[in-house]
Amino acid sequence: MFRSLEVEEFSTQSLAFPQLLSPSTSQLLSMASIFTRIINGEIPCYKLAETEDYFSFLDIRPMAKGHALVIPKKEVDYIFDLDDDYLIGLHLFAKKVAKALEATVPCKRIGIAVIGLEVPHAHIHLIPLNTLQDITFTKAVVEVSPEEMASIAAAVAERIVKSEK
Repeated sequence: MFRSLEVEEFSTQSLAFPQLLSPSTSQLLSMASIFTRIINGEIPCYKLAETEDYFSFLDIRPMAKGHALVIPKKEVDYIFDLDDDYLIGLHLFAKKVAKALEATVPCKRIGIAVIGLEVPHAHIHLIPLNTLQDITFTKAVVEVSPEEMASIAAAVAERIVKSEK
């Protein structure tokens, strides 16, 4: 189900998120979401896993080290608009990523959140938790160096590949 993945390194300075996250409504309707652009390789990411239908990568504005996003490749804005089987598949894919993340990043457990307001593309947040405050979306972003992001991504991707053997 999973294939071996290469971590795609990049500088967070190369991403122009304010411009990408604040287009007009008409622009949103006519352009691919930022997540679709990541899936298509137009925007670099710290990729964790990928299947034919789903994709996972580290959030570049993490709430905790190892904060990951799990997304369907199908561009659907609202998670509950996904077909039942596709939604089930997304959650099973998220479980595999969460297990690998939990084995890689020191934490008590992996929290899961679906907000759906920040990017018009269904997605699940997987957040390593040690305290309840680790999943507070209003707190400051955790600073993680590009090298550490790449290291976490490589370790998680490796665990996912090994879990499938």
